[in-house]
Amino acid sequence: MSPSTHPRTIYKTLWDDLSSQKPLVMLAGPRQSGKTVFAGRIAAKDFADVVYFNWDAEKDKRRLIGDRAFFSSEPRQNASKKPLVILDEIHKYRDWKNYLKGVYDQFAEEYQFLVTGSGRLEYSRKAGDSLAGRFFRFHIFPFTLAEFASRRKLLKDFLKDPLEDQTEASVGQTRTIFEQLWEFSGFPEPFTRGKKSFWSLWSPAYGQQIVRDDLRTMADLRNLDLVETLFALIPGRVASPLSINNLAGDLGVSFDTVKSWMLLFDAFYLTFRLSPWTERISRSILKEKKVYLFNYPVVEDEAARFENLVAVEFLRAVQSWNDSGATGFDLSYIRNKEKQEVDFLITRSNKPLLLAEIKLADETPAANLRMFQDRLNVPAIQLVKKEGVKKIYKNGKNSILVITAHRWLSSLP
Repeated sequence: MSPSTHPRTIYKTLWDDLSSQKPLVMLAGPRQSGKTVFAGRIAAKDFADVVYFNWDAEKDKRRLIGDRAFFSSEPRQNASKKPLVILDEIHKYRDWKNYLKGVYDQFAEEYQFLVTGSGRLEYSRKAGDSLAGRFFRFHIFPFTLAEFASRRKLLKDFLKDPLEDQTEASVGQTRTIFEQLWEFSGFPEPFTRGKKSFWSLWSPAYGQQIVRDDLRTMADLRNLDLVETLFALIPGRVASPLSINNLAGDLGVSFDTVKSWMLLFDAFYLTFRLSPWTERISRSILKEKKVYLFNYPVVEDEAARFENLVAVEFLRAVQSWNDSGATGFDLSYIRNKEKQEVDFLITRSNKPLLLAEIKLADETPAANLRMFQDRLNVPAIQLVKKEGVKKIYKNGKNSILVITAHRWLSSLP
């Protein structure tokens, strides 16, 4: 694997672009998705002088409380280049926004700041706008197929022809990566270890840590057993419209309680949900969303797990495009009053760009895919888990590509 295709290259490109424009960059994403390791690689490669701070380290915490500009007293090796200040988990500090505002206003000309954090960073976005205009944000996700691909498309080429397949020479490689993702998820530690026994120990500990540490502290949760029960119910609801009312009935709590817990799961990157697409965005907010997990090997149903894996691949792509400044991209699903559905729809400024249906082995385009393509007049693709599939079908003036999923997903920009 060449350096240009090494995992995290997608995010290194985002960092290079955003940090050249703003001295304060925030990096958000799920716990254990590699944010701290990624920050360390940036520091080692691009900076002669680095100050690393972690709020969870007691000595670092004492330094900041004693001297809010503690990093400015560190000696430099290169006086002509800006030092990098990495502030890890700083958002656990109650006054973190005002703190960052103060150091930005005082030191923006002298330092480059990288702030890393998990769900707390996203959850805190609603708490005021004291940092407005002072930072750029991007997201880092668990590994996806495209990070390992040798022929990943440019976004402009993908938008021009999303059905083009560029991965003929690397099918064997992408099949192996897909199988690892399928068994162990894209979280770096279980993925790189590649042992089911390790994932089986890691997975429950991961969920419990977030619920009992992050959610309880941030949201002052008291019914932890019920919150954990709700999270345990999610794998059985993956890839289907999620009824908050049904979950509330199962748990014996109110609709609003379950709704608030689900929002916390989303904010802390345990889950993500997709809304149904409508031409009027306000209408889709009222409809049931489909739920997915970042740690999708916990989903036992094969078809649901496959759709979940694809959902993470699409989410990474769409979020990276938006983070890069392309903006306006969104991922949703499409469903009509007759409950006819297509699994995914990529839009830009709410205008449909690509339909995608997910099947385990069906090589014939789904009737719903044909029907919605006729209505929306956009390219359509059917991704299958079955190996060795690549077929193109005509659907009026449009085309539908049916292809083995890992082969096409690995070319996503």
